[in-house]
Amino acid sequence: MRPAAAAENAGIPSVVIANTGFLVNATLTGKSWGIENIQVAEYPGALAIHSREHMQKNIREVLVERVIAGLTQRAQASASADLARTARHDPIVFAGTYDEVNRYFQEQEWSDGLAIVPPTAARIEQFVSFARRNADEEIAVLPPARLRATPRNIAANAIMAGCEPRHMPLLIAATEALAAEEFNVNNLGSTSGILPFLFVNGPLVSELGIACEGQLVSRGPNPALGRALGLIVRNIAGYRPGRNYMGSFGYPLAFALAENEHASPWNPYHVDRGFERTTSTVTLGVTNNWGHAPAPASAPDRSGADITLEVLCGELRKRVRVYSLAGAGRGEHQEIVMITILMSPPVARALADAGYSKRAVAEYLYENARAPRSDFDWARRYTGGTRLGPAETEPEDQSGPPGEMLRLISSPDVVHILVCGDPNRNRLMLFEGGHAVPATRAIRPA
Repeated sequence: MRPAAAAENAGIPSVVIANTGFLVNATLTGKSWGIENIQVAEYPGALAIHSREHMQKNIREVLVERVIAGLTQRAQASASADLARTARHDPIVFAGTYDEVNRYFQEQEWSDGLAIVPPTAARIEQFVSFARRNADEEIAVLPPARLRATPRNIAANAIMAGCEPRHMPLLIAATEALAAEEFNVNNLGSTSGILPFLFVNGPLVSELGIACEGQLVSRGPNPALGRALGLIVRNIAGYRPGRNYMGSFGYPLAFALAENEHASPWNPYHVDRGFERTTSTVTLGVTNNWGHAPAPASAPDRSGADITLEVLCGELRKRVRVYSLAGAGRGEHQEIVMITILMSPPVARALADAGYSKRAVAEYLYENARAPRSDFDWARRYTGGTRLGPAETEPEDQSGPPGEMLRLISSPDVVHILVCGDPNRNRLMLFEGGHAVPATRAIRPA
């Protein structure tokens, strides 16, 4: 899509080839890159699973004709002078009962399928007052819809999600992080099902009562904050399931965490990122999984720290997608990946008591989380999610015999550790996410 947009902007006609089911996505993505009326040629079906013969037949009998038509019988593609658009903010977009409002919002695809709190003009005004900014001040421009995020439309989504007015500074900072170049929101619609989440550090955690201990995702304001993030992605970034939000099996609700800084034996996450301990921050991350939470334990012949590190290596080996991402080239061809590890305080303490810093844990995983080269070769050859550049771009340490053990992750820097969860249990959880790296922003006091 990006080469096609660049070609069109240079005055060179182009056609984007898209699988069935991605035609609307391709059109919307073209618009997000400033190209109206981008030409799209449909390849029928799911190309990656077709046999060579089936693929050749589709290309010969269907696709070539569509590409030619797109180049010769085309509407004039045009670049937008101003890519950023402002969402409507009429004082009243609908009037009715609670049930009628919810039905209308569902019909407009403004809701996530659950009932919403109606964002009345009075509520929006109240929320905006906590932002300490002009209601229509531009906070960010969020692709792919290229809508301007403002305190007004952020407030509307926060209200719908069930947030409180005092959550506005946090959600404004989260929107800034969502727009950060490193977060790469343009690729959030991948069919692998990339789920955004946020986590909070600093004094605001206790001030707002954000849960950071047991069952934190499901307690306090955390569910509403996570839901607000999901609605901002939907209504300001413009992602719609089945149109440009293409997770093959859909998405659970976005979620929110906070680090338990008082129970952690290490510096808080935001301090490691260069912020003062007294500064409150919000960080945006992504994951492709929410799953099993293993419980490492000590044994007569092994320490709890040693077993924890081995469990983490095992968890990495289970994330088959990591095989693709870690070994999918280098330089400009290197895939982006982030590994987030949630550690309950007892597990973090066992590691710290054994002399491990967070960086040391990340370096241990980098060196010791490995799989046979044959696993990489199999994943590269047979899984459609693999992105490979030319052979000369493969990492230098990924050559050798099939049984050679190769690293699963490309650098210790992709590992991000948060201490949170039940303070009385020895649990950990590992998230793997692609196409993004964490983006952290300071939260301006209300």
